Amino acid sequence: MTPEDEPDVTFTSSVRAEEITFSEAPETSVEFSGDADDRSTSGSDRTNLPDPVREDETYRDVQVDYRIEAHLDPDAG
Repeated sequence: MTPEDEPDVTFTSSVRAEEITFSEAPETSVEFSGDADDRSTSGSDRTNLPDPVREDETYRDVQVDYRIEAHLDPDAG
C-alpha cells in the first residue's frame, strides 16, 4: 500500500462479552461527512455474533473488532 492509499484517519475498537442478549435489534450506520472522499469505509469482524442479531437471543463468548477509515478529499475546503 502506498502512502497515498493510507487512510488519513483510522479508528479501531474491540469489544468482548461473555454473554449478551438484545431486547431489540439495534439499527446502526456510519456516515462520512465533511471532507471525506469515496474511499472512506467502515466494517466489523465478529466472533459468535451474527449480522444482524436476533431479538431475545443470547450470544456467548462474543467479540467485535470494528474499524473506521476516512480518506480526506484534498480538493475540499
